[in-house]
Amino acid sequence: MDQKHLRNLLEMVQNGRINLEAAMLELKKLPFEDLGYARIDNHRCIRTGVSEVIFCQGKTIAQIEGIAQRLSQNHTNILATRAGREVYEAVRGVTDCEYYETARIVVIRPEPVDKAGNIAVVSAGTSDIPVAEEAAVTAEVLGNRVMRTYDVGVAGIHRLLHMRDDLLDANVAVVVAGMEGALASVVGGLVSCPVIGVPTSIGYGASFGGVAALLSMLNSCASGVSVVNIDNGFGAGYQAGLINKMALKNARPEPAIEDAARTPV
Repeated sequence: MDQKHLRNLLEMVQNGRINLEAAMLELKKLPFEDLGYARIDNHRCIRTGVSEVIFCQGKTIAQIEGIAQRLSQNHTNILATRAGREVYEAVRGVTDCEYYETARIVVIRPEPVDKAGNIAVVSAGTSDIPVAEEAAVTAEVLGNRVMRTYDVGVAGIHRLLHMRDDLLDANVAVVVAGMEGALASVVGGLVSCPVIGVPTSIGYGASFGGVAALLSMLNSCASGVSVVNIDNGFGAGYQAGLINKMALKNARPEPAIEDAARTPV
């Protein structure tokens, strides 16, 4: 249950549209709801501003359907990540949703959101785009403006330098790279904003499924580079959204305070 639904519930009690007992029953479900195979955290949106996210990998279609159906009763813009088309087809049978195939994300009960600030999502290669899109879509659904810059890896560094102005406008940059993962360090040396490195599992044998890129990013000589797990576009997009919103909050001017009346000397 998010703040909007909680407010609506209280207003319905105030206006006499539902009785106190019905409202108490809804509030009893607020901490979590036990489905047997999952305990849905209905309180998370009130705590963090974002409803629980469904990680689809490893879950059965029936489990995903059940979780999506229950969450959709009280939340909007619910993210279901690592979702194939078969998940999308199943979810749209129980509730309204949109599918972002490249990002492998289903957005359940989508609603328009105001987007603010600037997050740059940068990929080293075209092969890294699925992870980059997971980050970009996550950030957009959570209310952030995203600028995409793809296929600008270090093998042709002039491509990145051509897009430098977009990077300089960002409050935070998400840099997605496989192979040796050098792009995060390069971007970190160009910008004054935080950089979130996302190593991907793209690469030949000695990349060890993304471990080489992960270690390169962890050992970055550029200050201000932090790193999420291999292929974790969602985690990077979520974290970038938190940083972007903090930057926007800090950029707002403080409310004017009138000078206290002064006693003439």
